[in-house]
Amino acid sequence: TNVNGTPVNITVPNTGATLGSGDTIGFTGGYFVTDHIATEFVIGVPPQFDLHGSGAFQQYGKLGSAKQWSPTLLFKYYFNQPQAKFRPYLGLGVSRVSFTDEHITNGAFEANVLHGPTTVTTDSSWEPVFNAGFTYAFTDHWFAGFSISYLPLSTTAKLNTQAQTPIGTVNVQSETKIRLNPIVTYVNLGYRF
Repeated sequence: TNVNGTPVNITVPNTGATLGSGDTIGFTGGYFVTDHIATEFVIGVPPQFDLHGSGAFQQYGKLGSAKQWSPTLLFKYYFNQPQAKFRPYLGLGVSRVSFTDEHITNGAFEANVLHGPTTVTTDSSWEPVFNAGFTYAFTDHWFAGFSISYLPLSTTAKLNTQAQTPIGTVNVQSETKIRLNPIVTYVNLGYRF
């Protein structure tokens, strides 16, 4: 987007990256407002995701990594009666998505493409969450469940490079649009008070 503060707005075609999958542990707390409507707050230990080059960057393999935070507030509608063992539900909510520990970990990519040491920051964003799942009650208090969620995630990553050039070190700022459509599966064991 700029070199030493001067806008250049150069786009590099056929470049991109893909994100790997990740697993983590999460915690939820829910409250039934009525027999069928519940609210739920979900937060997890942030999983680390690896970023792999695609297009012209595919030859570099893994480019970097980041941890994702996505605490979520859901509103759910439960079907069947409250005493039923099996209760499917549909949910809708919002998540605050942010990334931490963003790093370029590939020295060859940093040297050959970015031309110097690079720091990365990513914008936080509010994203909708579409959710479906079910719970199965073993007793009046203990239950297990499974859910699947979809988040149409869009954010911007900003790269700040101290590029090494024949005329000396030049500050190069660039950005990339990140569009992810993660499918999040969640298996839980719970206790109802």
